[in-house]
Amino acid sequence: MTNGNTLWHGRFAGGPAEALQKLNDSLPFDQRMFREDIAGSRSHVRMLESVGLINKEELDAIMAALLQVENEIAEGTIRWAANDEDIHTAVERRATELAPAAAKMHTGRSRNDQVANDVRLFVKSEVDDLVSLAFELIAVIRTRAEEAHAEGIYLPGYTHMQQAQPVSLAHHLAAYCWMLLRYVDRLKDAKRRTDVSVLGAGALAGSSLPLNPAFTAADLGFDQLFENSLDAVSDRDFVADVLYALTTLGIHLSKLGEELVIWASSEFAFITLDDAFSTGSSMMPQKKNPDIAELARGKAGRLIGNLTGFLATQKGLPLAYNKDLQEDKEPLFDSCDTARLTLLALRGMIQTLDFNAEAMKLAADSPYAAATDLAEYLVEQGLPFRDAHALVGGLVRDSLVGAKSFAELVRDHPSLGHEAQKLLEPGASYQRRKTHGSGGPEAVRMQLDRLNSLLESAL
Repeated sequence: MTNGNTLWHGRFAGGPAEALQKLNDSLPFDQRMFREDIAGSRSHVRMLESVGLINKEELDAIMAALLQVENEIAEGTIRWAANDEDIHTAVERRATELAPAAAKMHTGRSRNDQVANDVRLFVKSEVDDLVSLAFELIAVIRTRAEEAHAEGIYLPGYTHMQQAQPVSLAHHLAAYCWMLLRYVDRLKDAKRRTDVSVLGAGALAGSSLPLNPAFTAADLGFDQLFENSLDAVSDRDFVADVLYALTTLGIHLSKLGEELVIWASSEFAFITLDDAFSTGSSMMPQKKNPDIAELARGKAGRLIGNLTGFLATQKGLPLAYNKDLQEDKEPLFDSCDTARLTLLALRGMIQTLDFNAEAMKLAADSPYAAATDLAEYLVEQGLPFRDAHALVGGLVRDSLVGAKSFAELVRDHPSLGHEAQKLLEPGASYQRRKTHGSGGPEAVRMQLDRLNSLLESAL
């Protein structure tokens, strides 16, 4: 192979048009997979030597060339050629310049199975890193939840963005830990389906050569081996699985970002942001903006777009490999990078912010937040819940339009009285939550203990 030739030049009398080459070339983005590509090539040539298709001398020469190519790319000293349309072409071209025996490196292999294997190796590595970062964020949120629980901080819980019932701050924070743990589970499940070696599938139909695909699978550390060569080169379900897991993460982090934006507002003032994790205004000197939280919210749209765009790309593709599948890498790379940066930034933001306990408690201590407690008090006295609900709802309505306060109406009602009025005292409603997984102090302590045990076993 010379510098002026493509890997497929033999069939064509002339070279590709400039527009075709620019549309076709993927090296600008897939060079990121150079380590995975070289790892696959090393295993492939070891397999070729083991079945007698190359000799030991050729193997050693190719391995030395691949090592030099890897170093050149890592150090940024490699000179890319005009016909390096992808990382596979570039590695093979440069290796062959260094060792003529590398011209045999592609024996029994197609770029179709090669690129599919590269992407699988890349995903396995990325999943491990993203899971680790998720656990780091979970650990930070868990620590802040433990601190909030020790201080007895509580705040209003909301439905429809209307104050509903008081819950502990630890309970609120722990909800995000459970969300993130589900994301970790999805990502690990995606990795399980990714962990399949497809080298040996060839272009689509395998090979007549005495290849040993099981050798390369084991050599590369794959847990499984492909069963169908057509499926092997065309399957990108694992990419969609990872993109879905990352999109779910983005949605969860968007929720967290939205709440941090609300909590940081002057109207709520539930949190104070650290200077290192907030920004100012170019015009208004008093501003302190929660940009990280806003960007976490905004990045969710980007992740959703990557997933839906890739799913649309796959729609209607016939077996086996089609060039459309080249569009798998940019959304995959971008989603991994986006998720990684968002996890890191939110971790720092949450680790350094201050919770304004008094503002939270003040908002949660509205007597109306204990309306459900009053209804449940009446249920304990034998009243059907629907009747209790209607009675308390009527008192709320009367307090809003009449001369008496809600507390006075509760005190004066014959079915309620002074004992029921105590439920309206600050912190009383928050203390009463006791069912499994609820927001009261004892239930939250048990929840945090379960969360801690789970994290200890996972880390």
